[in-house]
Amino acid sequence: MLEQKLPIIDPQHLGGTSPTNIIMLGPSLTVNGGISKYEKLFLEHVPPEVKIFHIPTHKEGSSPYKIIVFFQALVNLLWMLLRKDIALVHIHISQRGSAFRKAIMTFLVWIFRKPIILHAHGSEFHLFYSQLAPWVQQLLRWVFGKCSRLIVLSESWKKFSINSLGLRSEQVVILYNPVKLPSPVPYRPGSQKVTILFLGRIGQRKGAFDLIKAFAALPAEDKNRASLILAGNGELEQAYSLVKSLELTANITIPGWVSSEERDHLLAKANIFILPSYNEGLPMALLEAMGWGLPVITTPVGGIPELVVDGDNGLLVKPGEIPELSMAMQTLINDLGLRLSLGCSARASVAHLNIEDYCSSLLNIYCSVLKSEKTAP
Repeated sequence: MLEQKLPIIDPQHLGGTSPTNIIMLGPSLTVNGGISKYEKLFLEHVPPEVKIFHIPTHKEGSSPYKIIVFFQALVNLLWMLLRKDIALVHIHISQRGSAFRKAIMTFLVWIFRKPIILHAHGSEFHLFYSQLAPWVQQLLRWVFGKCSRLIVLSESWKKFSINSLGLRSEQVVILYNPVKLPSPVPYRPGSQKVTILFLGRIGQRKGAFDLIKAFAALPAEDKNRASLILAGNGELEQAYSLVKSLELTANITIPGWVSSEERDHLLAKANIFILPSYNEGLPMALLEAMGWGLPVITTPVGGIPELVVDGDNGLLVKPGEIPELSMAMQTLINDLGLRLSLGCSARASVAHLNIEDYCSSLLNIYCSVLKSEKTAP
């Protein structure tokens, strides 16, 4: 199970009499997704030692609109680098278009000789990278090599960054995603109906279709005792069609994307959380569910096996193994004691990832980078 030791911030390298100015580049806060959720959570709790200038590099819309947003971001970045006393630039990077947008921005920041922190979120970056032409891979390796620190979400992603991207071990820092812990944890007594919750993009990568099929494979009595809610954006029509074809419209609800208030309501009312992904970093939705004291069924991909121990604070199943997923659901539907035990352990497992302590850890990374810059020859 992962552990995260909180470092001590040296105040002489950060803050002082006035806040340290930091640019953060990432998707718009209005975009539905894990990176935006992370940005909003951090910006809501940013400590007084720093002042964050958030520049949105991506918004939902047509391709021409997305191009306009990107060029606006470039102009805003250039203006701030010229006019503001910027200490460092924190860049959120993922796969596909995000990687190329952030490569251009990283090059611009490097021209201004500002320290760069890249923050990798891409759950499928390894697949994306492996399919690139060698010269494009070399270009991305050059870009990643220009960062003072690369923040990754797990030990497995650190190994990838060193082995595939050519980074030095000291360049790569593991910082697990944060979670906002509710207080108190909802009381979940035994009930006639067991509510199973999925939060995330509905599609094949996160195993949403596998989950629907696994629910369909439950014995009739368990199906009647349970309801499944899949909340998120993505391939909704395909999910609706699958539910209808399996005659599960009375058992499965697909509300689409939900607000943070609606999400918290669903987490409070749920009895089981499931995320049967094929690829992940360290999903915010999983951390949130564990923070709400829910027993989780998930897969050992990305950083998840560093957090979830099978039979201790959750149940692990292989990606794509629908019978195994169905059996795990059946186990928790019929065992209230196990649900409560796993949920209690899940909450304890993420207590150290609370957003307040996370901010201290991130500030320490900022401090370390700025200290290194001051002592560099």
